[in-house]
Amino acid sequence: MSPDSSNGGGGKARRDDAVEDASSWEQPLSELREQQRLIRRPNLQDPGYIRQRANAKLWVRERLTTLLDKDSFAEVGSVTGKPVYDEKTGELKSFTPANCVTGFGRINGRKVFVTADDFSVRGGHADGGIQMKAPYGEILARKARVPLIRLLDGSSGGGSVATYLTIGATYIPGMAGLGKSMDAMSVVPVASALLGPVVGLAAAKAVIGHFSVMVKGLSQLFAAGPRVVKQATFEDLSKEALGGWEIHAQNGTVDNVATSERDAFRQIATFLSYLPSSIFALPPVTTSADPATRREEQLLSIIPRRRARPYDVRRLVRLVVDTNGPVEDPSSSSFFEIGGTWGRCIVTGFARLAGRPVGVLTSDCLVNGGAIDALGSQKSARFVTLCDHFGYGLPLLNLVDLPGFAVGSVAERAATIRHGASAMSALYNATVPIYTVIIRRAFGVAGGVFADPEDGAGTRVAWPSGDWGSLPLEGGIEAAYKRQLDAAGSAEAREKLMADLLEKFESVRSPMKTAHKFGVEEIIDPRDTRPLTCEWVTHVYEHVLPQRLTWRQGRFGLDGKPSTGRGYRL
Repeated sequence: MSPDSSNGGGGKARRDDAVEDASSWEQPLSELREQQRLIRRPNLQDPGYIRQRANAKLWVRERLTTLLDKDSFAEVGSVTGKPVYDEKTGELKSFTPANCVTGFGRINGRKVFVTADDFSVRGGHADGGIQMKAPYGEILARKARVPLIRLLDGSSGGGSVATYLTIGATYIPGMAGLGKSMDAMSVVPVASALLGPVVGLAAAKAVIGHFSVMVKGLSQLFAAGPRVVKQATFEDLSKEALGGWEIHAQNGTVDNVATSERDAFRQIATFLSYLPSSIFALPPVTTSADPATRREEQLLSIIPRRRARPYDVRRLVRLVVDTNGPVEDPSSSSFFEIGGTWGRCIVTGFARLAGRPVGVLTSDCLVNGGAIDALGSQKSARFVTLCDHFGYGLPLLNLVDLPGFAVGSVAERAATIRHGASAMSALYNATVPIYTVIIRRAFGVAGGVFADPEDGAGTRVAWPSGDWGSLPLEGGIEAAYKRQLDAAGSAEAREKLMADLLEKFESVRSPMKTAHKFGVEEIIDPRDTRPLTCEWVTHVYEHVLPQRLTWRQGRFGLDGKPSTGRGYRL
């Protein structure tokens, strides 16, 4: 029986229907492809595109190509926007896309989600955007449990008074998706690159994340732009004077500074390489060619015998952590510093030990003598919270050389002890494993908290250069023996009495005396620091971190949203 005659000729009719159906969908598919073609190719005559080029900025899709692995971008909302058709022919004349491009992609083979502002469309304002497109992307990132990257340029869909005329009314401002941003950072790493003027809603997004980087000479950040500021405060300021990198890289609003857009993308890729894709996974472990047993001779002499002399703490860190080249070459080291331009008395960053990511917390004796000030306290609290949050916790290598809190009128006006309490609270409440090495000083309340962050229950060792107490001897003697020193009679006599007192106390200052009373658990050869920390971190990754899985699952629902209604601590 022929197909045409089967079932009363129905076979031929069905085949014809199939051919007709296939051809009937070609037209809408062709229209879809044409709209995508218009959106994905820059209009060289468009004023917005010309302005981007004039300011030496990459176009939004060039940014995506530069950031992501080749051909890995899978767009979400590819034809979101406003098409314009010829009234007579019905043909597509032009297409104004939404000023936010979103989608999945990969960085070094690892899946991420990107929301990227297109400043060439209405300067990134709300009247050039499509409501909820960017927040939807943040929901997708959280549910997919992949890192979220924001490329900020403009207001990221924030308010514009022109919108009032479009909708015919004013409105009470809402959260504008910021709740979704906070939900996202509770579950996945969130990194932002500031690639132009970042204002209003975009400025809020820049700080609702785990890492942010500005580009020198290209990006600015402010709650409101120069024209609004002039109306409100009568200050006539340029964008750079109001919110340039030199302001926000020093006050802690952003973490790092880049020399170019490409450098910003490199820093984001590096930052993410230390973190898991979400809090439900362990940080990524790599193979390290640097032997875990390496004993670095330079560590034996890096701390000067004269206590008042400074040293390079970043070099010390590089001598301990993994490196893929000469230990003296910063570019070979696995240490990636975060926040190097602000709170500079404290040094924070990520590194690897035996291929395993760790957070690094220490102080810089070249700034404030290492005393922790208000910004250093804020920096410490933020970093410890970050390490405590991700993966089942990012283990923390804590290298202590802390003379205490900064003192004096400037420190008091800056509310140093108030901010210091935040750092103390973050360390005390952290559940992440911490390996503490007292490399030199640990004085006062601040020294006590940093030198014993787990309240007697942590892993702690000291170097022979350890020097600790309720107060540094020099200042403490001045306070304790003030009456005798003042009664010395002459400057020479006072100086001799001070020298005699210092010599008397020197006999009890040795860390060996503390070790005899088990006031410090172990004093180690500085050259053993790397082998010991590598052994510790290997044990932590194999036996400690996996046990935190049950706790994570109990705190978060299946969709990755905090079951308690509380998210990441900013």
